Amino acid sequence: MKAIVITAHGDPEVLALTELPDPVPSVGDVLIRVRAFGLNHAEAYMRSGAWGKVAQVPGIECAGTVQADPGGRLEAGTPVIAILGGMGRTRNGSYAELVTVPASNVVPVTTSLSWTDLVALPEVYSTAWAGLYQNLGLEPGRTVLVRGATSSLGQAAVNVAADGGARVIATTRTSARTDLLRKIGATDVLIDDEQLAGQVRSLGIEVDCVFDLVGNGVLRDSLRIVRPGGRVCQLGFLGGLEPVADFNPITDLPTGVQFSFYGSAFVLGTEDFPLAEIPLQQMIVKAETGRYKAKPVRVFGFDQIVEAHRAMEDGLAAGKMVVEVS
Repeated sequence: MKAIVITAHGDPEVLALTELPDPVPSVGDVLIRVRAFGLNHAEAYMRSGAWGKVAQVPGIECAGTVQADPGGRLEAGTPVIAILGGMGRTRNGSYAELVTVPASNVVPVTTSLSWTDLVALPEVYSTAWAGLYQNLGLEPGRTVLVRGATSSLGQAAVNVAADGGARVIATTRTSARTDLLRKIGATDVLIDDEQLAGQVRSLGIEVDCVFDLVGNGVLRDSLRIVRPGGRVCQLGFLGGLEPVADFNPITDLPTGVQFSFYGSAFVLGTEDFPLAEIPLQQMIVKAETGRYKAKPVRVFGFDQIVEAHRAMEDGLAAGKMVVEVS
């Protein structure tokens, strides 16, 4: 099979298209013929070496058809989406024509979406839903601030929260993205100057929870945004992986505010965080009907992977990018 491999840790140029033996599924795995895969920042961290030793073939999600299921649950040809399950970290991932995935991380789907439209959903919308409802306990009528909202995961969070009846405050670093965020459900859009707590107070808005994708560099500010008893969930590191210097819960964590981290790349689909709890088929239907604005902003060919990773790292896409596997 054709596959994209990490030849060494480094910049996008270390990714190379090559030939590898077809994988053979073990009992408990499903062999999938990959039709398309999504691009995620986690894969850039793996490629660069920021997450240590990883699998030769990256890729944490895909859409395709079942090639074989030794467990007998899924018939050959069944359309499926697959997320994580060690893909790209502890086992070869979805940047390939064929991939084996633990059966617990494979979901059969019914859809009229194209492969490239379908694969824009699994990772970001599952993570958005889990962060909003499992970690933040979001309810209709509550106010959530999505920090880093123009990223693909940020846009998914805005979409999911607004569709669920919440008031959404979205943040961006540039005013050029304001209209985009309002179109996908944001009621208010703030320009992130890393001092959002002051902006929120000046507007007189009470924020119940923060869905934070910027990460460590703004953590102290995010914790000051929410009301007493509010929640903050960190789900990304768009601002970099440097740790929070001299963090002290006594002075930095407001009394009553709950802080959590959701690392989907490590837990989604595990026994404690099963995919069965996430309404993926309902999400697909909402994408089909236009309630979720989930179409990819760019579609790359298999042989354009270096260009695709450059675009992801430059942060200019303003949405989900995917790769079609012919």
